[in-house]
Amino acid sequence: MKSKLNRITALFFALLLATLVGCASTPKQEGTGEYIDDSVITTKVKTAIFEEPTLKSSEISVKTFKGTVQLSGFVGNEASIDKASAVARGVKGVKSVENSLVIKGKQ
Repeated sequence: MKSKLNRITALFFALLLATLVGCASTPKQEGTGEYIDDSVITTKVKTAIFEEPTLKSSEISVKTFKGTVQLSGFVGNEASIDKASAVARGVKGVKSVENSLVIKGKQ
């Protein structure tokens, strides 16, 4: 009976370990928890940009990977680029901001 219990326990821990390793992240791929966290950060940044009256949220794309927010799209002026970065940095959970915004007509 004790041997059978040890096998069941060992099997349980092996499955647990396999599950945890399967959900772990790699440098180029997120784990499940990180993906959900990044989705929340993206939503919060989009909301913050939408609520900023000097920015046009429809012109700014937001993507997040492991806490790094990437902003892209076209804006009217340099002040909008700076403001979008500042707004994104102000969101809880954002580790860094990569700003790829471009001024309209300036490429």
